[in-house]
Amino acid sequence: MRRLALAALPILLLAASPARVGERQRAEHALNRLAFGARPGDVDRIVQLGVDRWIDRQLHPERIDDSLVEARLAPYATLSYSDSDMVREFYRPLVQARREKKKDGEAVDDPAMRELRQKARRVVGELSAQRILRAADSERQLNEVMVDFWFNHFNVFAGKGVDRFLLTGYERDVIRPHIWGRFDDLVMATAKSPAMLFYLDNARSRASGLNENYARELMELHTLGVDGGYAQKDVTELARVFTGWSISRPQEGETHFVFRRGLHDRGAKTVLGVKLPAGGGMEEGERMIRFLARQPATAHHIAYQLAQRLVADDPPPALVDRVAKRFLATGGDLRATVKAVIDSPEFWDPQSYGKKVKSPFEYAISAIRAVGGQISDPLPLARELQKIGEPLYFAQPPTGYSDKSEAWMNAGAMMNRVNFAIALSAGKMPGVQVKPSDAALKLSSPEFQRQ
Repeated sequence: MRRLALAALPILLLAASPARVGERQRAEHALNRLAFGARPGDVDRIVQLGVDRWIDRQLHPERIDDSLVEARLAPYATLSYSDSDMVREFYRPLVQARREKKKDGEAVDDPAMRELRQKARRVVGELSAQRILRAADSERQLNEVMVDFWFNHFNVFAGKGVDRFLLTGYERDVIRPHIWGRFDDLVMATAKSPAMLFYLDNARSRASGLNENYARELMELHTLGVDGGYAQKDVTELARVFTGWSISRPQEGETHFVFRRGLHDRGAKTVLGVKLPAGGGMEEGERMIRFLARQPATAHHIAYQLAQRLVADDPPPALVDRVAKRFLATGGDLRATVKAVIDSPEFWDPQSYGKKVKSPFEYAISAIRAVGGQISDPLPLARELQKIGEPLYFAQPPTGYSDKSEAWMNAGAMMNRVNFAIALSAGKMPGVQVKPSDAALKLSSPEFQRQ
């Protein structure tokens, strides 16, 4: 029985029999694409409720009571810290201690410094814990899928300097509140986020020392897409627009968005044909964000990425075109855009069932949900995600983690998944309680193999 379980687990395909698709198959498919997999009894509950009604509820997460999960997160105090709280308690003591030790010629890597670094690790640890608990236990499953999608779209790397201490506020105050609103508001929030400004070096960009990183990624990744019709000249001009978009100095214990007028290039600019007269200020950047967020190329780029996440690695062009039109018609309404993907015949086409391979994060969470696992301590799971290839918040490039199957299909990754499956099915996964016999039975069942 254990061998059957392991044969099913390494890939964890999202699958269902294409021969005949009834309400149970629709429920299974919905739980695989719009949630982190089914828990015991979920399919029956959704069939009884009605798949379409369940989806409608998922599209309005604010109507779903999630108080049980919120109560579980209460012990993680740093989840409520502001950016300034973070830098005062964790970042500034590290910087000051390192500076003093270097000044005095002392070893930087002494027990006192190691203790400070260990204390600082708590921040990403608690942030990872909440992401795991929400994905595994929240009733707002589609919301958590979209948090994963949009954080990836606007990726920030925890391993870069002060960003380790800014990601809590970034996810809580920038990503989560905007994923069901208008796309231009989401882009604006990320553009003014200290985490993003530091990550892509715009906090240091000035008229006398231009940095093009943010301008390039804003067009290439966040809005228009790599084939969005812009040229290098547009990148340079847009970088000039965002000079002066900066943050207060973390070393001084305050971290928030600041527009530094004295660093702004006040000359005339032209970006993608949009002429900005000399003498402008912060409003130039705001205008360009609204402009970029509403372009047809942006609509196509966002539609493609959503369809790639929810339908297929290479989504049908007709689907992408229809979703892009919906994006434009609604002024970038993200709830309406996601709904357009879900309502499409391509989403429900049996030929698309089983064509997506789960990322390591999806794999681990869906396996735990499938066997009815109870997470008592999510931190060991965060470490397991490092082993199987997707450490949370540590995607280094601005592209984030891939949504394509090919990124996760290699011998090493498969062996890591097998090891995860062995520990889980044996009840030896740290921080997760399961009944080994029940787990083995579930993981070897035909229903689970079809995921």
